Amino acid sequence: MAKVLVLYYSTYGHIESMAEAVAQGARSAGAQVDIKRVPETVPEEVARQNHFKLDQTADVAHVEDLEQYDAIVLGAPTRFGRMPSQMAAFLDRAGGLWARGALNGKVGGVFTSTATQHGGQEVTLFSMITNLLHFGMVIVGLPYSFQGQLTLEEIAGGSPYGATTIAGGQGERQPSAIDLEGAREQGRLVAETANKLFAPVTA
Repeated sequence: MAKVLVLYYSTYGHIESMAEAVAQGARSAGAQVDIKRVPETVPEEVARQNHFKLDQTADVAHVEDLEQYDAIVLGAPTRFGRMPSQMAAFLDRAGGLWARGALNGKVGGVFTSTATQHGGQEVTLFSMITNLLHFGMVIVGLPYSFQGQLTLEEIAGGSPYGATTIAGGQGERQPSAIDLEGAREQGRLVAETANKLFAPVTA
């Protein structure tokens, strides 16, 4: 049974909801799943003034946690077309793991949110994928076998590079049923891939 870490940063709770869905999908494939979040770097007073969601229940991750898992799925909102500084700062501290090749061959995936449909989702996904590739990880996206991302009937997230959602300019839109299903599907695919790569070898 693969061990999967869903590691996220969420300012207003949209990515937190997506992380829960990714975890559900990974568990449906039989994986052991932990959900953790990266540390907040914004001072608490500033975060409260700007209505950050501070009551998130996930434990705060430590960089040394990463090598304990067979698969890591990163989730973060976009900041001007790239991952936010909170996630970048956490990954920047993983140089020791990179130097030892501690993450080589592990499975990785990414998911994100933006305020608008064209607010930089794919660029943000690639900003996180780039880090995972430098760590030597095998990337699993959200292929078009997930038909929800093809709908023209409603606004929906999703891309072949990872699950996504659209939050609205004021954060008023929560992840839709399609967005959450895409996150669950990606979580399932990540876990299934990890199960295959790390299955015990039998004679």
